[in-house]
Amino acid sequence: MKLNIVEYPDKRLRQISKEVKIFDAKLHEILDAMYPIMMNTNGIGLAAIQVAQAIRVLILNIPDEDGEQPKDNLMEMINPVITYKDGDTIYQEGCLSVPKFYEDVKRFESVHVNYQDRDGNTHTIEADGLLSIAIQHEIDHLEGILFIDKLSYARRKKFEKEYKRMLKERKNP
Repeated sequence: MKLNIVEYPDKRLRQISKEVKIFDAKLHEILDAMYPIMMNTNGIGLAAIQVAQAIRVLILNIPDEDGEQPKDNLMEMINPVITYKDGDTIYQEGCLSVPKFYEDVKRFESVHVNYQDRDGNTHTIEADGLLSIAIQHEIDHLEGILFIDKLSYARRKKFEKEYKRMLKERKNP
């Protein structure tokens, strides 16, 4: 299965993803195709909508203490729901769908999430730190929300100007 990252301002990124009800080979194929895309683009998370699949699926692979991302650390979350949120933190986020742009975003410091795995089994995870931030970022994608939507009005306007300039430079090097 050949998937490509959808980049801002593509309207597909604003779609609200649909709940997964069938845990079959097609779902597994999408999950398996998402992993190399995330790794080859130096990502730590990827939502299915970012590869034009409007389903409530995300994957995460948070680097370990050595900065490595062994496949054993891969998390696949289907139909994730945040059931608990606590504290506030600010983290400089980036996004594979908004390349080369990073900005401080306020998130909850810790979250509890219910989700299903690729076979439909239910799990709960308590996350804090970078894992919590990444989960929130990817779940936002499932709701059609990008991290740039969380910026102040002034910072958002500055982003739009910078991003248009970058896209123009990319087209006319």
